[in-house]
Amino acid sequence: MMIEKSPIKQLHAIIEGRVQGVGFRAFVLQNATDLNLTGWVRNRWNGDVEIVAEGEREMLERLLSAVHLGPRSANVINVHVDWLEVSGNYSSFTARRTE
Repeated sequence: MMIEKSPIKQLHAIIEGRVQGVGFRAFVLQNATDLNLTGWVRNRWNGDVEIVAEGEREMLERLLSAVHLGPRSANVINVHVDWLEVSGNYSSFTARRTE
């Protein structure tokens, strides 16, 4: 019996709440790396955190579950999610500068 890999997708998420100054980017970076995802995370000037991650849908769902909780001192109020076609532009997962 052949086991199908879950489809490769791109997740774009905006996380609202107390998500800056609480180690949120490092938290996302660690989780995404552990899940073998590629892409990036960055703070936004308005106080949100933005994530673009690519990989197997199942792993992206796991990242999303972690992001809803966040690190201990974070307070996630809302997570906006878009599922997109994979771009293949990323070879690793990185933290980017605020934009």
